Amino acid sequence: MAKFLTGNELNSELEKLFEKAEEHLILISPFIKLHDRYISTLRAKKDNPGLAITIVFGKNEEDMSKSMKQEDFNFFKEFPNIQIRYEKRLHAKYYANENVAILTSMNLYSYSQDNNIEAGVMTKTTFTGKLISNVTGENNLDSEALNYFNRVIDQSELLFQRTPQYESAMLGLTKKYKESTIEVDKLSDFFSNRTKYESKERNKSSFGTKKVEPIAQIKSFQSGYCIRTGKNIPFNPKRPMTDEAYQSWTKFKNEDYPEKFCHFSGESSNGETTYAKPILRKNWKKAKEIFDL
Repeated sequence: MAKFLTGNELNSELEKLFEKAEEHLILISPFIKLHDRYISTLRAKKDNPGLAITIVFGKNEEDMSKSMKQEDFNFFKEFPNIQIRYEKRLHAKYYANENVAILTSMNLYSYSQDNNIEAGVMTKTTFTGKLISNVTGENNLDSEALNYFNRVIDQSELLFQRTPQYESAMLGLTKKYKESTIEVDKLSDFFSNRTKYESKERNKSSFGTKKVEPIAQIKSFQSGYCIRTGKNIPFNPKRPMTDEAYQSWTKFKNEDYPEKFCHFSGESSNGETTYAKPILRKNWKKAKEIFDL
């Protein structure tokens, strides 16, 4: 049964949701700046590679660093089994573990938790909701919410992923955790280069050069297109593909293989783009001006 939450009870139940997560933890919030008590609760999960954490943040397309602070990214990236994703249109807030979900107005932001009037609805059986719905024939609220936010996750841009690695033990009957490897990391470069990009933009503006809008490092996360699928991805001529398309490309690694789209404009390239030359010739000058190539 769903439960309506406000004020301190909402904060308390959210903290319990973090504390009791053992297999899955989903954190979907446009803005993330962790409260000290949530940091303390989550820190206890750092030694559990079996806990799969998925974070989606977004909303502030003018400056992504306003949606997630570097110190929070530095905290999250130490977890052994985690992915961090970005969706610029995100406004909903949803938090779930394997047993409980909270759909709420409250961002995962310390100011919101301490000062704002917030409310939420807590439901049970998050990851088994679909099974229960099939057995009882009921249209389960929790199942609908989980399915919806899984689609949000699938459509968001993967910016960071750290995955646990295991080795067989007990003659293959069990597996033993060895270490975690970083498979994707676009956030470290973003945070480490923000000052450089912002300084470059200020210098351009002061000399009367046409101003890039928004700032260059945000463009790099929002304005490219996969040359194989046409999907929106970070602009990066050295990696002009989605992660999935890149994995397919690496089977042969033919840098001159004709692709379908222009990495800069997203328009059909009719085979004139390749991994080595992902931008159509007619768009190169404009791309060079905007991205300072």
